[in-house]
Amino acid sequence: QVQLVESGGGLVQPGGSLRLSCAASRSIFSFNTMGWYRQAPGKEREFVAFIISGGGTNYADSVKGRFTISRDNAKNTVYLQMNSLKPEDTAVYYCNAKNYLENSWGQGTQVTVSS
Repeated sequence: QVQLVESGGGLVQPGGSLRLSCAASRSIFSFNTMGWYRQAPGKEREFVAFIISGGGTNYADSVKGRFTISRDNAKNTVYLQMNSLKPEDTAVYYCNAKNYLENSWGQGTQVTVSS
């Protein structure tokens, strides 16, 4: 199983920005999708964004136009640039790597949007 380590979370004011990183222990090129999910207190984990090996992307409606997912295959890292953050974006953000043989998760990084 690949090991995924998220970083970049923290406390930010509404309207601010953060960039999350997900570093993989081996090449991410073999994964069909690399994605970000989040889980707020008392809620189920929900999809945020994914990027496929060919570079195509998909976003949840709630973050479309504000978040951007990207990948650097040479660094085995996936990023989530989050702009115009809102209090409702507060959650633990998890990285996911998926292919036909594997579905792996990181430990998560906390994002808190508050004034």
